[in-house]
Amino acid sequence: MFNSLRALYRDNPREGRLLAFILVGFLAIYFIPAGTSRFDNAVLEAVRLTNWYAREHVILCLLPAFVIAGAMAVYISQGSVMRFLGPTASRPIALGVASVSGTLLAVCSCTVLPLFGGIYRRGAGLGPAMAFLYSGPAINIMAIVVTAKVLGAEIGIARGVGAIVFAVVIGLLMHLIYRREEGDRAKTSARGFEAGDDEKPVSITVMFFALMIGVLVFANWAAVDGSPAWMAVFHVKWIITAVLAAGFGGLLIWQWNWSIRPLAIVALAVVLATVVAPNAPQLAFSVGIGGIMMIALSRPEDREWVVQSWDFTKQILPLLVIGVFVAGLLLGRPDHEGLIPSRWVTAAVGDNTLTSTILASVLGAFMYFSTLTEVPIVDALMGAGMGKGPALALLLAGPALSLPNMLVIRTVIGTEKTLVYCALVVVMATFSGFVYGNYV
Repeated sequence: MFNSLRALYRDNPREGRLLAFILVGFLAIYFIPAGTSRFDNAVLEAVRLTNWYAREHVILCLLPAFVIAGAMAVYISQGSVMRFLGPTASRPIALGVASVSGTLLAVCSCTVLPLFGGIYRRGAGLGPAMAFLYSGPAINIMAIVVTAKVLGAEIGIARGVGAIVFAVVIGLLMHLIYRREEGDRAKTSARGFEAGDDEKPVSITVMFFALMIGVLVFANWAAVDGSPAWMAVFHVKWIITAVLAAGFGGLLIWQWNWSIRPLAIVALAVVLATVVAPNAPQLAFSVGIGGIMMIALSRPEDREWVVQSWDFTKQILPLLVIGVFVAGLLLGRPDHEGLIPSRWVTAAVGDNTLTSTILASVLGAFMYFSTLTEVPIVDALMGAGMGKGPALALLLAGPALSLPNMLVIRTVIGTEKTLVYCALVVVMATFSGFVYGNYV
């Protein structure tokens, strides 16, 4: 009978996989523990986390990131990317540029994904691309300062040094592991990417992306207690964002030959949205982005910008939403329970042993942290008895990785490279945390 079934499967593999999928799905639904307080609460927490993510991150973080990534795919010379970040570029220069570029963003592990996909598609080498991917959420200068203030200077310095070293080492290791494949990719990518006659000067291109990244950064400037300078910027962040957006519009008129009239209409619509909903900046922000994309879509020479941005959106956004929901289901929100009881987490990371440090790294890798939220979470865990070694491991692995982050990375570089990258982050975070917890 089994031989007959195997033969039948070999003749109809697609139908066999479909049957297996249906059976697994049916069994999962049949045995789901619906009605138990733990499961029902976990589902509610998953919905709440996904709702929070949609409200706080999709419009202000992801939409501008998709727009910037689409612009990278259209307006950045592939020859320039190959020269500075390509597989054959000088390793110190490529990794240094990637790490510094990521550092300037100060974004979360999900917002950096479209930008990572943009530079990788454009020809960046795997090593520099991975260094950029890690450095964006991990080497956040303010997060390191806040860590030092809240958790102590020692762990703040350890986090800063560890994150910088991680970005370079992970990028270098990924390059070395896949050097043959990268060599083949370099030969293919290097063909026919000389600068075109209509390419903008480097200074104009830099200004174009600097203004967009400035809008992204300041629109998401978070409040941090205990830092007067940081809070001073926070109180005027929307004024700064508006000035940068106006500068961006002026640049489009000056260098991209956009008409003043449609941009003025978009600006007026943004102002009206601000007046109508002053406490909901997401409305004005989405009106502004939607208006810019509609104008670009109407211009044949800029239509590809919209196409590329949409490609990133449909590739990344669904996976992020699924990942956030699953993360909420398993781990809940801060101070709220998911399927995995928080007391298990606290008990598992209550000392500086290797086991506790590994668990902290793995849990941090799967949890989702928005920018700066990891510090109060770790502070609460340390107050409940978490060792300083696991705390550092979580700080090094958590902001750079998350379940949604992993799902998207896989679509860009494949399953194997994603597993290797995640393993490198977890292993290095574990090693650093164990050394710090036991020997520092």
